[in-house]
Amino acid sequence: MKLIIQIPCKDEAPQLPATLADLPRELPGFDAIEWLVIDDGSSDATVEVARQHGVDHIVRLTNNKGLASAFQAGMDAALKLGADVIVNTDADNQYYGADIAKLVEPIVARRADMVIGDREVGSKADFSTSKKRLQRLGSWVVRHASETSIPDTTSGFRAYNREAALQIMVVSKFTYTLETIIQAGKQLVAIDHVPVRTNPQTRPSRLFPSMGAYVRRNAVSIFRIYSQYEPLRVFLGVAAVLAVVALGVWARFLVAYIDGKGSGHVQSLILGAVLFNAAVVVGALGVIGDLLSAQRTMIQRTFERVRRIELKVGVEPSHYEAGDAVEAGAATAEREREKVQA
Repeated sequence: MKLIIQIPCKDEAPQLPATLADLPRELPGFDAIEWLVIDDGSSDATVEVARQHGVDHIVRLTNNKGLASAFQAGMDAALKLGADVIVNTDADNQYYGADIAKLVEPIVARRADMVIGDREVGSKADFSTSKKRLQRLGSWVVRHASETSIPDTTSGFRAYNREAALQIMVVSKFTYTLETIIQAGKQLVAIDHVPVRTNPQTRPSRLFPSMGAYVRRNAVSIFRIYSQYEPLRVFLGVAAVLAVVALGVWARFLVAYIDGKGSGHVQSLILGAVLFNAAVVVGALGVIGDLLSAQRTMIQRTFERVRRIELKVGVEPSHYEAGDAVEAGAATAEREREKVQA
């Protein structure tokens, strides 16, 4: 079996050597372990540092497309490079590389298709109280939407077997962590989690410039993803609230009407009608969203089949470069020769 460890990077030249030094080259159950760096439009020497430190494969995106797109590009490349298991880790050396053995063990033992590393955030001293609360809330929402039991849904330290990786389709431009868990839960992928260790922080997070941005972006992402996969629950819930308020306003008018003061409360009758109409419209949106959700499932299955066909016919990874400097030079020379001959 082949394990590919993928590392999405954006201007990570200073941190990358320590991250790579922490990664294993041998693990029980694997014949080969290879490293893949996804360069997300870096402006520093990330690619050169990766080659100098023995990275086997590089996917170099032409511009910065965001973490979610870099993750998806890495998954596509790893599958086309023959990976049986794919591990995703961060380039800032947040996660303890030796725990990759724990991460892949449930997959090797065939107990799981996807494994999430649990950082046990509640015990982390470098996480603020508000960040811990938001993480717990977000994880609860994702568990509820995906019908899984993952305690740390925002962890980027995770492993996929080939079948699980084939089914992943990230459409979010901001984060892949929450969406992939919900997808896996809806597709009945066997998910497990293991406790993992983390290293001391090397730099502040680039995804969140401030705590306010962290709260805002995660809250919007959680609501958006939950609405995508559970539209009927979300919209019917809002419609029910509007309908109850409308009935309350109408009850106020009815009481006034019985007391002979209805003419002075016509505005309550109008407001109730507006709220009730809004409830009907929102409920209809929930039904439409539920139908679109079914279409999304069909599109996802089509995407999976296209991936399988690409692997069958041997389509090369997009934006791919060999990690070794000599191999990369030979590949470039070969491409130049092909252009001249053409």
